[in-house]
Amino acid sequence: MNDVELIHCSDADLDVLATLNKQLIDDEKSDNKMNVSQLKERMFGFIHSEYDAYLFMDGNEIIGYALVKNTQSPLYLRQFFICREHRQKGYGKVAFNKLMQMLKAETIDIEVLCWNSVGKAFWDSLGFNERSVYMRFGS
Repeated sequence: MNDVELIHCSDADLDVLATLNKQLIDDEKSDNKMNVSQLKERMFGFIHSEYDAYLFMDGNEIIGYALVKNTQSPLYLRQFFICREHRQKGYGKVAFNKLMQMLKAETIDIEVLCWNSVGKAFWDSLGFNERSVYMRFGS
């Protein structure tokens, strides 16, 4: 597990990034209704603007991915996902720590959907602290 590597993504990775993003959306019960094709197009826009995407690899196996907005300080971690079959094994913590080292960042911001108790518990376990409550009126 300590051999987790981060691979900076390119257009060649868009299919896998879109598929993983769809799994993230499903797991966090997001109201995002985009299909994989639409997510691929959106991911293309992300990585060709102010975001960088990284795959987490253990050997030849994809463990998960991250999408980081690189134009603000502190950095913004928009998406972080560990594949279902690799959860509860310590990969999330290792991948996050390696990401922070690679980014040379000491501070990073995230958002967690309020109903995503599993995600919030993960971020709490890493030492994240709440700083705001993002709210929405209407659907």
